[in-house]
Order: sequence, then C-alpha cells, then structure tokens
Amino acid sequence: MRVCPACHNPRRWCPAPWHALLHPLFDHPFIEIDHVTFGYDSTRTILSDVSLKFPRGKVTAILGGSGCGKTTLMRLIGGVHAADKGRVLFDGEVLDTRNAEQLFRVRRRLGMLFQFGALFTDLTVFDNVAFPIREHTKLPESMIRDLVLMKLNAVGLRGAAHLRISEVSGGMARRIALARAIALDPELIMYDEPFAGLDLISMGVAAKLIRTLNDATGATSLVVSHDVPECMAISDWVILLASQGRVVAQGTPTQLMESKDPETRQFVRGEPDGPVKFHYPAREIAEDFLG
Repeated sequence: MRVCPACHNPRRWCPAPWHALLHPLFDHPFIEIDHVTFGYDSTRTILSDVSLKFPRGKVTAILGGSGCGKTTLMRLIGGVHAADKGRVLFDGEVLDTRNAEQLFRVRRRLGMLFQFGALFTDLTVFDNVAFPIREHTKLPESMIRDLVLMKLNAVGLRGAAHLRISEVSGGMARRIALARAIALDPELIMYDEPFAGLDLISMGVAAKLIRTLNDATGATSLVVSHDVPECMAISDWVILLASQGRVVAQGTPTQLMESKDPETRQFVRGEPDGPVKFHYPAREIAEDFLG
C-alpha cells in the first residue's frame, strides 16, 4: 500500500485533494530517510525514528530551531555518520558508511556548502575551486582552468580568481565555497546555513544563485536554514523540524505560511510567544535559589 508523504495515509484514502498533486514528486525521491535514529552518544538522541523524502530535481528547505538535527541530517546523507537505526537511501541505494568504494562514488555525485565555508586559507580562490576537480578527476590543467573560471563566473567572481582567501569578504567567501560545491556538477547540492552572516544584498544574491543553479542543472537541492523569508521564496518544498527530528509540518511554502498549526505559525512568523518555549526545561527557580 502506497502512503501519502504529506499526511501518511494510504494514497487511495488521502483526505486532502491537493496531496494527490504531490505524489509524483515522491514516487522516486532522490534522498530518503527511512525510520532513522541517531545520537552522538548514548545520553542524547538527536534524531528519533525520522522518515523523510526529498523530491528529485527540487529545492527543499529544512527549517527548525537550533539543535533539532538539521545539520546532523546532512551528515548522515553525506555518509559522515552511520544511522544507529534505520536507513539512508541515496538515489535508491542504501548507504553503507563501511563501504569506502560506495562512499567515494556517492560523494562524487554531491556538493556541500558548509556553514562556515571551510575554504583552504593557504590557497588562492582559483585553487580552492579547482581542488575537488583535481581530487576526483584526471582532467588536464587546461580543462580544469576553463571549468574553474566557468564556476567562478556563475557566482560572479571570475575576476577574483587570483586572490587569496584572506583578501576576500565574508560574502565573497560564501560564493567561492558555492563555486567549489558545484565544481563537479553534482546531482545533489546541500547548503548548510547559506545565508548566515550575510547582508541583505548578499543574502538575496545567494538565494537567487541557489534557485538558478538548481533550475539550470536539474540538481536536487537541500537547504538548511533559519532564514524563513529567503527559503520560502526559493523552495519547492519545505520541511519544519522540532527536537529529535520531529516533523512539525511539511508542504509547499504557501501551505506552511497559511498553516493554522500554532507551532508552525510561531516559527514561520517569528512570534516570541507560542508552543516553542524560550527557556530550556528546568526546575522551578525557587528550588535553585532557595536550595
């Protein structure tokens, strides 16, 4: 029996007519998280029995508060960590972190924009972008040069190829990291907080680049972010997570913005009061101060 990915009901019993329009997106998802549980140690579970599907060729935004497991989810997809329980499927293939040959093959097909860029500070802009091409291919330097300049031109930095990383701004560094992430024309591009620390102009440029690159290349894009307006503007599908990877809501940007669910409304509208509390759970304050 096929299950509706939006409401988790069997397809023929799906109560919401618009869900039927979404079924084709999930018939052959590029990435599937199947009942995954994961924790960095035995004392704290980061993801608990999480199941998600990411549609092929679309931009999916993963929103949620700090500590809900968004970045951890990306690390599992990239094979950095193995799930304690459940499976991670990459284009229908179950990931096995013990299989080095498989991991190399899978990572050749994905690009990652790290939260803090992770650029090599002792290399030039050109050599940073050229690094994955030199590592994963045996192309001649003349072809590598052309490819690197094409990627830098796509992010508006072809003229900065000769600069060192210490000579570029934070916004430029983020675009350089993006050029490196797309150097091998990946089928999957993962963006970890791509808008963090950017001014409004750079944020708009970054958002437009993500959307444009996805449409131009046909890649599948996953965007982890706290920035609701930018994600809503460029995404095809949005997933809202809470602690331990609990799925609060998922749907199109319009559906989430119009949601009546209190927790969803509080997050997408940035309201200070609501189901999501500011304080971490603690004893009554009198117990701490009065012994």
